[in-house]
Amino acid sequence: MSETSAYASLWSLRRQLFSQTWPMAIGVLSLLGFQLVDAAFVARLGTGPLAAQSFTFPVTFLMIGIQVGLGIAIAALISRTIGANDIERSRRLGSLVLIGGSVTVGVVAIVLWFAHGLIFAQLGASAENLKRITPYWALQLVANWLSALLYFGYTLFRAHNKTRLPGMLMVLTSLCNLALDPLMIFGWGPIGGFGLPGAAIATIIAFLIGLVILVWRLSDQDWLSLSGLGAEARRSTRPFATIAGPAMISQLMPPLAAMTATGLVATLGDPAVAAWGLQSRLETMSLMVVLGLTMSLPPWLGHCYGANNWPRIRALTHIAFQAVLIWQLVFGIAMAIAAPWVAGALAGNPTVQHDLTQLIRFMLPSYALLGICMIVVSASNALGWPVRAMLISFARLFVCYLPCVAAGVFAGSMTTTALGALAGNILAGVMAWLIFRASLAGVDDEGQRRS
Repeated sequence: MSETSAYASLWSLRRQLFSQTWPMAIGVLSLLGFQLVDAAFVARLGTGPLAAQSFTFPVTFLMIGIQVGLGIAIAALISRTIGANDIERSRRLGSLVLIGGSVTVGVVAIVLWFAHGLIFAQLGASAENLKRITPYWALQLVANWLSALLYFGYTLFRAHNKTRLPGMLMVLTSLCNLALDPLMIFGWGPIGGFGLPGAAIATIIAFLIGLVILVWRLSDQDWLSLSGLGAEARRSTRPFATIAGPAMISQLMPPLAAMTATGLVATLGDPAVAAWGLQSRLETMSLMVVLGLTMSLPPWLGHCYGANNWPRIRALTHIAFQAVLIWQLVFGIAMAIAAPWVAGALAGNPTVQHDLTQLIRFMLPSYALLGICMIVVSASNALGWPVRAMLISFARLFVCYLPCVAAGVFAGSMTTTALGALAGNILAGVMAWLIFRASLAGVDDEGQRRS
C-alpha cells in the first residue's frame, strides 16, 4: 500500500469512527449533563439534601456497573456473530439480553433497597441524612432499573453499529428530565414540589418516555428472535460468562472504589461530601468523548475480531487514544481555568465552592490519562482479553487511585485529596497504555500469538 493510500485509509477510519462516536458522545453529554443539573437543582435545597444525594451516587454507579458489564458481554458476542455473518444467532442473543438483563438488574434493585440502611450507614451517612435518603432512594432505584432497560436496548443498536437513535434518545430523556426537575423538586405556583424525591420522579417520567420510543423503534428492526432461546442460552452461557464475569467485576470496581472514596471524604465533613458529589458528576460529563468511544469502539473492534482483521484493530485503537488525549487535555485545562466560576454556578455554600474549585483544578486535566485507561479496558474486553481488562481495572483503582486519594484525605484537605486523585489517574493511564501496547505487540496481523 502506497503512503498516499495508507493515509487515505487512515483518514477514512477516523471519519467512520467519528460518525459512530459523535451521536453517543452527545447523548452521554446530555445524559450526564442532566445529572449535573439535577445535582445543581438539589444544591438549592441546601447542603444537607445535596450531601444525602451524593451518598447515593456510588451505589447508583454499582447498578450501572452491573448493567454495563452485561452490556459489554452481549455487545461483544452479538458484534462477533455479525462479523462472522451468523445473523440468526445474533437475533437470539438480542432477545436474551433484554430478558435476562432486565430480570438481573431488577433483583439487584430489590436487594439494594432492603440493604440501603446498612449500606449508607457504612458510607458515613448520619441519621439525619438517612431520613433524607430513604424516600429518595426508593424512587431512584426505579429510575435506575428503567435506565438499565434503556441501556440494554441501546446495546442492541450499538452492536449493529447504529448509534444515532441511542444518542438521540439520551438527548430527549435529558431534556425531559431538565424540564421536569424544577417542577417536581420545587413545585409551580400553588402546587408544592416533592423536594429531593422530586429529582427521582422527574427521571422516572423521562426514562418512561424514552422506553416507549425505544420499543417502538425496536419493533421496526429484525434483530430479535424468540425461537430456540433455551438452546441458545445453554450454548452461550460459557462464552457469555467468560466475558461478562470479568467485565462485570471490572465495572463493579469503580462504584466500590467510589463508595470507599466517599467514605474517606466523609471524614472531612458534609461540605466535602457535597463537593465530591458534584465533582463526580463533572467527572462523568467531562469524559463524554471517552464514554462515547467506549460505546462505539468495542462493537467495531468485535466485528474486526470476528473477521480476524488485526491491522484495522491497531489503527482504530491508535485513533481512539489520540482523540482521548487531545480532547481531555484541552477540556481539562479549560475547566481548570474556569474552576471558580463553574463552582460558583453549581454550589451556593462558600465552603463547597472552595472545595469544588480545588477538585476541578487538579482532577479534570488528569482525565486524559484516565481516559486512556478506560479505552484500554473497553478494547481489551472486545478483543477477548476480559481477565486482562479486569486486572487493569483493579490496578487502576486499588493500586493507583485509592491509595493516592487516601493519602490526600489523611493530609487533611480537599486540595491534597485532589492532588492524590490526580497522581492516581496519571499512574493508572501510563500503566494501562504500557500493558495494552505489549498485548498488541504479542499478536501478528493474522491474529496469531508471536513467539
